[in-house]
Amino acid sequence: MLTTLAADGEVVVVVMATIGGIIAIVAIITSSIEKIKIARAKEESRREIAAYIAEGSIPPDEGRRLLEAGGSLADKVRDAVASRIS
Repeated sequence: MLTTLAADGEVVVVVMATIGGIIAIVAIITSSIEKIKIARAKEESRREIAAYIAEGSIPPDEGRRLLEAGGSLADKVRDAVASRIS
């Protein structure tokens, strides 16, 4: 009787570990896909801004400002610290 209960308990542990592993893998894949989509959207926006500059629809200074506006918070902090140091 005890061996049957122990075996059932081991099966439950293996099933739970397998389900947890599957959930972790799905979460990692989903996160990676989301990051890829964000990177592609940023690159597409940068290309569109460059095209507008090339055709003369917007001046280069305005295009540079638009491109810099899309930077990450870490980039903005780094630039702010660098400007205070120099």
